[in-house]
Amino acid sequence: MTDLMSGLLSTVAFAALGLLLLVIGFYVIDLLTPGKLGQLIFVEHRRDPALLLGSSVVAIATIVATSIYTAEADTFQGLAETAAYGLIGIALLAVAFVILDLLTPGRLGELMTDDKDDPAIWVAVAVQLAVGVIVAASIT
Repeated sequence: MTDLMSGLLSTVAFAALGLLLLVIGFYVIDLLTPGKLGQLIFVEHRRDPALLLGSSVVAIATIVATSIYTAEADTFQGLAETAAYGLIGIALLAVAFVILDLLTPGRLGELMTDDKDDPAIWVAVAVQLAVGVIVAASIT
C-alpha cells in the first residue's frame, strides 16, 4: 500500500507541475502576441491564435512528458529536472517565435490577431511543434 500511495502522490506532483508549466507557457505566448489570448480565442473565436496556442501546448506537453518519462527514480530530483526542462523549453519556444517573427515580413502577432486566417501562422505552428520535439529529443 505504501508503494501505491507513493506512486499516486508522485503522479499528482508531476501532473500539477505539468499544468503549471502549461499555464506559464500560455502567459509567455500571451506576452509575445498583441491582445489577450483568452479574449481572442474564447470570445472572438479567432483561429490563428488558437492554432499558435494549441501548438505551443502540444510542444510543452511533449517536453514535459519526455522529461517525466526519463526522470530519475527520486521524485524530487525528477520534479526538479522536469521543471528545468519545461522552463527551458518554454524559453526556447518564445525565442523561436521571436526569431521567426524577425526573419519574415510582417509581424506574426499582428497577422495572428487580424480578421483573416493567415497561412504564416501554420509556419509558426510548425516551428513551435519542431522546437518541442527537438527539446524533447535532447532530454533523452
